[in-house]
Amino acid sequence: MEFARSVGKGFFPLDRELELLPGDLTPLGHEQLVRLSGWMPFERAGEMFRDFTGIAVSSGMSRRYTEKAGEAYVEIQNQVVEELEHKRSKVPSGAEKMQVSVDGAKVPLVKGEWGEVKTLVVGVVQPAVKEKEGWVVHTRELSYFSRLASAEEFQHQALVEMYQRGVEHAGQVGAVQDGADWEQGFIDYHCPKAVRILDFAHASEHISQVGQFLYGENTLQAQQWLGERLHQLKEEGPTAILSELSGLAQQHPEASEVTSHLAYLEKRRSQLEYPQFRAQGWPIGSGIVESGNKLVVEARLKGAGMHWARPHVNPMLAIRNILCSDRWKQEWPKIAFRLRHLQPRAPLPAPPMPRQYKLPKPIDPNAKKPRQNPWRRFKYGRSLYHPEDYPKN
Repeated sequence: MEFARSVGKGFFPLDRELELLPGDLTPLGHEQLVRLSGWMPFERAGEMFRDFTGIAVSSGMSRRYTEKAGEAYVEIQNQVVEELEHKRSKVPSGAEKMQVSVDGAKVPLVKGEWGEVKTLVVGVVQPAVKEKEGWVVHTRELSYFSRLASAEEFQHQALVEMYQRGVEHAGQVGAVQDGADWEQGFIDYHCPKAVRILDFAHASEHISQVGQFLYGENTLQAQQWLGERLHQLKEEGPTAILSELSGLAQQHPEASEVTSHLAYLEKRRSQLEYPQFRAQGWPIGSGIVESGNKLVVEARLKGAGMHWARPHVNPMLAIRNILCSDRWKQEWPKIAFRLRHLQPRAPLPAPPMPRQYKLPKPIDPNAKKPRQNPWRRFKYGRSLYHPEDYPKN
């Protein structure tokens, strides 16, 4: 049994009618491979795909398909951002009460470099519920947007997620995050009227540094002092603790462990009104974005031995955002449509040129005959038999 010869790539007229995607897999197989590669390393995704479908694919094929799909989705979102800048009135209304948090996480790049991936998490704030530790406020219906980009690029690209969730038209917005300047600039750009809350755990870290300076690192006295001050901050607000830190700064004017943390908290005094925030039903922790960093970014891009080329990070993050936001069925048809209609077509073969016949040159009787080479007269170079020598029967 012989194998058929391979042929060059071309365009089949029924490709679009059959909704085929570029590559060697069926549309369903293409989707399944990209989806698996979004959850696990490319090699493991290829193994799972082979076990499920019986089709063997390489880790390189898994990577190419996933990166192309991610690139297509990034292009779709960038196009939506440009359109939304001119059509803000068409954005649907958001929930009555929404939380917005942003933060960064490091990912390993090639050549030993590290890049900061910035992540936005948007959710709906739920009514307070009573649990063992008291009344707690949870945020549900979370969605994620992540990019390896500068602060200015990120806040511009995040328009697509902010408008899709209707944050601009929400009844109330609470921005719970740490005190990084780029995060405050993000809120200034998107929702300047948001209630700004400094993550309580982040504030406690600054107060903890003062306690360790006074009583020593990891001592019982330092822990008791910290517990009393944090309870006071949560129940009474920042006035008492800031007054105490101010007195300590006067006693130790050269101690940066006191003065620097006091300056940090004083600058964000309005974000430390935790009794007021809790009474209004706001969460005071940014756990949704910290867990988002682990779920969206680190779980897939920070595995053992992983090093990413910078152009490949955002395509993978785009796939991760869809998966972790539970939007796969909604967003994959958009990706498939773009892949299907933007794939380069093979050029059609040129029509055959009509055959041209040339008339033979007239024979010149006076022309000199070409001299025959000696090898032409060699007997082994000529036929040993002649037609006239064949038997007649």
